[in-house]
Parts: sequence; C-alpha cells; structure tokens
Amino acid sequence: MCSHCFIQVTDCIRVMQCSDTGCPAGEASETGTEAKAGGKAVYLRRTINLLAAVSFIIGTVVGSGIFIAPKGVLMNSGSVGLSLVVWVLCGVLSTLGALCYAELGTTFKKSGGHYTYLLETLGPLPAFLRLWAEFVLVRPAVSSVVCLAFGQYVAEAFFTPCPAPPVLVKLIAILGLSFVVAVNCWSVSLASRTQITLTFIKIFALLLIMVPGIWTLARGKTENFHNAFDSGSLTLNKLPLAFYIGLYAYAGWFYLNFVTEEVINPNRNIPLSIILSMATVTVCYVMVNVAYYTVISAEELLASDAVAVTFADRALPGIATVIPVLVAISCLGALNGGFFVAPRMLFVGAREGHWPALFSMIHVRRHTPVPAVLLLYPLVVLMVSRGELFQLVHFASFSRWLFIGMATLGMLIHRYRFPQHPRPFKVPLAIAVSFTVVCFFIVGLSLYSDPWNTGGSCIITLTGLPVYYLTVHRPCLPSRWMTAFNFCSRQLQILMEVAQQEVKTY
Repeated sequence: MCSHCFIQVTDCIRVMQCSDTGCPAGEASETGTEAKAGGKAVYLRRTINLLAAVSFIIGTVVGSGIFIAPKGVLMNSGSVGLSLVVWVLCGVLSTLGALCYAELGTTFKKSGGHYTYLLETLGPLPAFLRLWAEFVLVRPAVSSVVCLAFGQYVAEAFFTPCPAPPVLVKLIAILGLSFVVAVNCWSVSLASRTQITLTFIKIFALLLIMVPGIWTLARGKTENFHNAFDSGSLTLNKLPLAFYIGLYAYAGWFYLNFVTEEVINPNRNIPLSIILSMATVTVCYVMVNVAYYTVISAEELLASDAVAVTFADRALPGIATVIPVLVAISCLGALNGGFFVAPRMLFVGAREGHWPALFSMIHVRRHTPVPAVLLLYPLVVLMVSRGELFQLVHFASFSRWLFIGMATLGMLIHRYRFPQHPRPFKVPLAIAVSFTVVCFFIVGLSLYSDPWNTGGSCIITLTGLPVYYLTVHRPCLPSRWMTAFNFCSRQLQILMEVAQQEVKTY
C-alpha cells in the first residue's frame, strides 16, 4: 500500500481522534515530536518492568504443557525414569536457549524475536520464512493446543468422570480465545495486569500439585518408581517426539524478545527475567512430574485425558473440583501471553516491508496492534475446530525449532563477522554452539520419527518461498490486484482506527 494513501488516511483518523478528545482541529497534523511532548503520539510505550517480564515468561511457559505433556512424554520415552530425565534435559536445553536469546535481545534492540534476529544475522529470506511459518502454521497450532486444553479442563469440571463432548470442548476453547483477543485489543496495560494476576494463580496451582505429591513421597510411597528405567516399551525412533512434547511444555522462554521495545531497561531486565523464570519453571516442572508419578501409576497416567484431574481425585479429594478450574486459568494465562507477544512479530515484519503495512499500525487511542491481533483470531478458530492435541504439537514444533536453531546459528555468524559489536550480555561460546547443534539434531530426528506431521510442517514453511519472491523481493502482482488491496487496506484502517507509529522505539 502506498505511503501517500496511508498518510491521508492517518490524518483523517487523527482528526477523528481529536474531535473525540476535544483538541483543536489544527492539532491533528502535529509532528511526532510535538505529539510525543503532549503524550498523544501513536506508538508502543515501554511499560514492562522486571515483575511484568518475569510474569510474561512464567505465564506463557506454564500453560497447558505441564498438564497435557506428561502423557506424551511418558508415551514416547517408555519409562517413568527416562521421562523424568527428558523433563530435566528439556529444562536445561530451554535454559541454554533462553540465555542465547538474552544475548540476542540485548544485542538487537528491536522487537520481533526470531524474525528480527534472522533478519539482522542471516538476511531477509530466512526472516520472511519465519514470519510466514509463524502466522500460517506455528502460532495458530500452538494457540489451538492451549485453547483445546482450556476447553478440556473447563468441561472436565462438569462432566467428570464421564468424557466431555468434543463439540462442547471446542466451543469453550473458542470462547476463551475470544476473551483473550478482546483483552489484547483493548489495552496493553490491561493485558499486562491480567498476565501478572494469572501467573500468580498458576504458581498456586503448581504448588497445589507439588506439595501433596512430595509429602506423599516423603512418607514412603515409592512403588511407582520401582523399575523406573524399565526400557521394555522404549523405541528410539519415538524418543525425539518425547523431547518435542517436553520442549513444547517449556516453550515461551523466547516470548519476551518479541516485545523488546516495550521492556523498561532491556539490557538488565531481559537477561535477569529469563534466568529467574527458567530456573523457577524447571524446578517446578520436575517436581510436578515427581508428584504425578508418586500418586498415580504410569498406566493410569497414560489412560488419563486430564492428568491433573486424575491426580486431584487421588491426592486432593476434598478440593478436586478446584484443580480443573486452576488448570483452565493457567491455560488462559498462556494464551493471553502468546497473544500479547506474537502479534509484535507481525507488527515488526510489516514495519520492515515483509507484510502488508496495515499490520504495522496500532490503535490511535488504545495503542494496541489491533490488526495483527485480529489476523490470528480466525486462523486459530479454524485450527481449533479441526485439530487434535498431540498432532498439533508435532506439527508446530518442527518449524519452531528449525528457526530457533537458525537464529542462534546467526548469532554465532554475527559474532564472527562483527566482533566489535556491543553485546551487553554475552553467553559462553560452548553454550551457544551446543544449543545450536542440539536444535538441528532434534529437527533432523523428528523427520525420521514423525515424517507425516513434520514433513507437512516443512512443506508449509517452504510455501513462503514463492510468496517472498512475488510480493517482497521483486513485487510483480497485477496492478488491479494492488489497487483492490490498497482500497481494502484503507477501509480497514479507517474501520479499526489505526495508524503508523509516530515515535521510533528502537
């Protein structure tokens, strides 16, 4: 869309904004600097302090994963002992990756996470493919998993011990999704406060599982750990899938990097919040799994569709109905965190010219990236209506971990090419190399373990190649198409009352 059209529409929206707030009409055309001085400029503010940063990481990591992944990890690892090893290794690997992203986040001050780091280190094509995969594949699939888990646990509270109707589960999932979308379109501060509140509720839910489980273990109930490493049902080709599902439960450690431009003092708060969050999550996850295995056997865990509910029925019969509610709230917090940060990648991609410019705009009064948030809504609804939990996890993980490995590879290349570039936080070389190698190793093994889902994920990612060359590298779309697209973009900009940022935030 041409910049001249955007300027005209933006001026029109500013006039509308001023008429609503009572400012003189002549002030509608004030410059970005003048607007900034008056506090009315259209841009994303730095509002995320250390507490909010820790809450966003913990709140997005601790979601549906710890409540649905134990079954998948045990199913693919083959034994209780090996599944616990997988949980520990996934925590260590995620922490190493988080440290690498702490360096990337303090080296490159732009928001956008994976997309920005690929753009700065490996160039525009890998960055565009990451952007394409995120919004065609990864984000809808990941959000759908969380939505379905939310719907499952809300329904379980009313239907236990009978199975909940799948249609009702999906309807509840879509209602939860709609709530989160509304919050993130309404206010950045409201979404941030919601995330902090939900994070404390999540920690309480984990403690409610850990404390009785560890207490029972301390009293000598250890029979479920006998022959913990019995490998009779282990098949090596399934082991990578156990890691994929475990890593899915830890996913979210990179989300703060999506909103770097909104973090107060990022050089301090990004590394510190990542270290505090990942240490807390890893310890909690391992203890929660030990609590699960203490109270319920491996066979019972594999037979359960809602592990936390089965645990509560055994360990906390008096308040068992509370657990599904707390787990549902936990899922809602993860969904809220994902919808807060993921649209920022699309926002930055549009700002760089890799996506329609409409998606680089924010609401003139609420200062939220409304177009980017709303784009995700129908995609997630579609995937919720058609998807199944573990298939969606495998489907999304291949592309996600491929590009995470490429981002840390790009970090190593950037170190070599620009050794004098300022790096306020620098991770040891051995950690960066080890994490990158492990990422590509897991990606390669997954193609062998689950060729159908991971191969489909690879193909969908590669469909971004013709889109890049037709629309970004050398745009060659018919002029009629562009005219129609520009007209639709102008109407949507007016309808949503959005405009380009007026203040550079990086």
